[in-house]
Amino acid sequence: MQPFVLASDAVRLAVPERADIPAVVDACSDPLLQKYTTVPVPYDSSDAEFFLRRIVDHGWSTGREYTWGVRAPGSSLLVGMISLRFADDDIGFWMSPGYRGRGLMTAAVGLVADWAFSTGGVDELYWEAFLDNDGSAGVARSAGFRYTGDARGLHPDRDGSHPLCRTGRLRAGDDRTVKTGWPLTGPRSEYPRDAGVDSPDRIAPGGTIESETA
Repeated sequence: MQPFVLASDAVRLAVPERADIPAVVDACSDPLLQKYTTVPVPYDSSDAEFFLRRIVDHGWSTGREYTWGVRAPGSSLLVGMISLRFADDDIGFWMSPGYRGRGLMTAAVGLVADWAFSTGGVDELYWEAFLDNDGSAGVARSAGFRYTGDARGLHPDRDGSHPLCRTGRLRAGDDRTVKTGWPLTGPRSEYPRDAGVDSPDRIAPGGTIESETA
């Protein structure tokens, strides 16, 4: 598949390029992102190069995984990443520390969901994150996913284990309103629909575990 752009008034999604490597390295050096994902620690430019070649380029060329860089409208700066993996129709994402809480990732998830349901042949999207990753759960909740319980993660952690994760699903016919039942541990006011907390998802793009299973 030839990479394509998804865009709205709120966010622009385009394939990450070599010029984005410094931004990727900076974001993936964030301790919170490292806690909730499988990115290498420490993370350097060689890891970003590998990610772009082995995950991004390979995913698009094989049609197995589509990865977009997240950018604010009118800006060329990459501030996040979002991927759609077709093996399980699951979505993963991360957001740079300085851009969390602005609703950019919630908008990005909505764009990817719209494309997946209308054009990508997907009937239902799946999301998972570590039990204490309220930021990622806040994004999924804000994007209209329904909470579907806790289960062993589909994707292994760095040590090969499959820890318990929160899970959520969004069907093609679902409305995008916020659903009740999400067991967020923070104050509900931290997770408004429009704000979206935009923390890293546990299966965020850029991890070595993903590269081994892509």
